[in-house]
Amino acid sequence: MKKFFPILIVGLLLGLPALVLAEDAPLTADAVQNNLNFVWTLIAAFLVFLMQAGFAMVEAGFTRAKNACNIMMKNMMDFSVGALAFWAVGFGLMFGTTNGFFGTTDFFFSGASGDGEAWNYAFWMFQVVFAATAATIISGAVAERTKFSAYIVYSVFVSALIYPIFGSWAWGSLFNGQGWLEGLGFIDFAGSSVVHSVGGWLALAGAIVVGPRLGKYDKNGNVKPIPGHNIPIAALGVFLLWFGWYGFNPGSTTTGDTSIALIAVTTTMAAAAGAVAAMALTWIKYGKSDIGMTLNGALAGLVGITAGCANVSAASAVIIGLVAGVLVVFSVLFFDKIKVDDPVGAVSVHGVCGAWGTLAAGIFDTAGFSLHTIGVQLIGIAACFAWAFVAGLILFKAIDLVIGMRVTKEEELAGLDFSEHGASAYPDFHTVHLGSVFTPSDNGGESSKTAPVASAQPAKQS
Repeated sequence: MKKFFPILIVGLLLGLPALVLAEDAPLTADAVQNNLNFVWTLIAAFLVFLMQAGFAMVEAGFTRAKNACNIMMKNMMDFSVGALAFWAVGFGLMFGTTNGFFGTTDFFFSGASGDGEAWNYAFWMFQVVFAATAATIISGAVAERTKFSAYIVYSVFVSALIYPIFGSWAWGSLFNGQGWLEGLGFIDFAGSSVVHSVGGWLALAGAIVVGPRLGKYDKNGNVKPIPGHNIPIAALGVFLLWFGWYGFNPGSTTTGDTSIALIAVTTTMAAAAGAVAAMALTWIKYGKSDIGMTLNGALAGLVGITAGCANVSAASAVIIGLVAGVLVVFSVLFFDKIKVDDPVGAVSVHGVCGAWGTLAAGIFDTAGFSLHTIGVQLIGIAACFAWAFVAGLILFKAIDLVIGMRVTKEEELAGLDFSEHGASAYPDFHTVHLGSVFTPSDNGGESSKTAPVASAQPAKQS
């Protein structure tokens, strides 16, 4: 009897959960699906949050070591202050009961106490990480010369006002009402325009107002490459962003069903095609494949497919990615030519390729080609540029007049880590020059045959 007693105890312990569950009503198919929707949406939100780390790594890698701490601080704080601003004001403007142009209810997330309270929390969580993505795109374009205080101020306004208002035009019906753009039939499933072009055009406005970095252009206006200090970190950032995009695009269904499979495939194909196209073009153009541009090519493909990821075929996704990968190369060269200094290529990747992706969602729509749809997409692209760029210029000019956008020359030369934070990302190392090598770019796109290469060496102990 003694040898059966342990077996009896184990059997009772294993059976207790079944006895407890038996007292509850069995879950219906609808209840299971509802729970799955929650789980999938929140997992997707967490993946998109991981993209903050990706953006931080890309920006840090493509810029100089003396500004790495500042970049980490910016990416931490644009989410932190942005989440508070979106909770207080932005969510209401984007998803509150709308007049067609912006929401007028649900400020301080008051709608969470209404019907479907639990889902409201899940929906807010998914949306706040999107708002953070739009805000953090700007960081790279104004890196290495912008005051930290100015950065915090504009992050609040972007998350509370500029991003949500355009978002309400295209996505308002996801919660409370319908914006005027979606009423026309505008297609932007996961945000090529709503998130990426808004962030990209704001980045363009910021780069124009703050001006180029010291030493970026010589006295004749020629581009002088400023190589990033850690390409492996930048590459890690791209991999993190690509991984996070599986939350960004498939997660935008907010439903755990079979539709996410196609979206994952189109997302993958476009990213891969973008990387291959950028690599091939730089190989042909410079005689060597450029790592910086190849990394940005992958991001360009991801941005390009974001609008149409749910309504284009895998073959169309490849075409969209190929075009984006080529487009980003020429776009970066163009902005350099007109002296818009964008250290990471944010304007090209997110603004330009976001516009291309929005148009492509109409061109390759599996519902069939329609001139009406193309027209609506063009209206959305134009509205996005007009709103984000003009609002951005006003915002950055106002900040520049009140507190100043740019650090002093001495602070920029010393590095923002020291001047803004009294810190150093690499306190035990100093930089030495090893000479000149072939380097097509410092952000994936600047043509140059020679550029100084810096190497970290242990600092001498005094």
